[in-house]
Amino acid sequence: MFKIVSDSSCDIFNLDGVNFTSVPLKIIAGDNEYIDLEGVDTKEMIDFLKVYKGKSGSSCPSCADWLDAFDGADEIFAITITSGLSGSYNSACVAKDMYINKNPQAKVYVIDSLSAGPELTLIIEKIKELKEEGHSFDVICEKIEEYKSNTGLMFILSSLKNLANNGRVSHAVAAIANILGICLIGKASDEGTLEPVGKVRGEKKSVSALVKSMIENGYSGKKVIISHCFNEELASELKSKLLNLFESAQIKILKTGILCSFYAEHGGMLIGYEK
Repeated sequence: MFKIVSDSSCDIFNLDGVNFTSVPLKIIAGDNEYIDLEGVDTKEMIDFLKVYKGKSGSSCPSCADWLDAFDGADEIFAITITSGLSGSYNSACVAKDMYINKNPQAKVYVIDSLSAGPELTLIIEKIKELKEEGHSFDVICEKIEEYKSNTGLMFILSSLKNLANNGRVSHAVAAIANILGICLIGKASDEGTLEPVGKVRGEKKSVSALVKSMIENGYSGKKVIISHCFNEELASELKSKLLNLFESAQIKILKTGILCSFYAEHGGMLIGYEK
């Protein structure tokens, strides 16, 4: 049996036409724990974190979680959020070794996306496409590594509070950005870190700046997936701007799950695209 398994940073929980499982990450803030499952109330977490002042962070799936997801399959593609942000990749690799030890005929390929959110979704959909084209497991492994080098991730953040609360930026920087109404534009680096590429005042300006950055980073009118955190209006505006420039672009809009909503915060967006 062929199967695709991803941790929940991909923001999808079902994939038509293929055996797919999402392994949940968790967000922990004080005594509160939010598990990234389909149907969980993301807004409840967002509202709580707006007023919460303590430390918060994510918890990756355990080896046992990955093993449960692998169960019964003999050809498995497992994809994880960047190892630069989480231990999910390491857990999946350990689970792979354990699974193959018990199932010597099985094939498991673990992919460090070096990214998050919609870029994972692009890779997942490409694996499905390659399988449907009839390629062997080994050929898919080769082609997906090539494909991964030709995708990218950009993001817009209108709040840095959660990043400050888990120690990734200073509280002073987060406070200044909030007071001035600054939106941070960034990307996933080749090393799998999230790095800023610019900042603008106001959401409207941020869309134009984001499109400019996407083109500078290799976008030329191919597939795009936009994941937004309670900001469908801005996501639709971005889609419209891209279609005005590239009429044949394939653009899909999704909602962020628990994990990506934690990083994007209210109003933020993550954009995966083919170069």
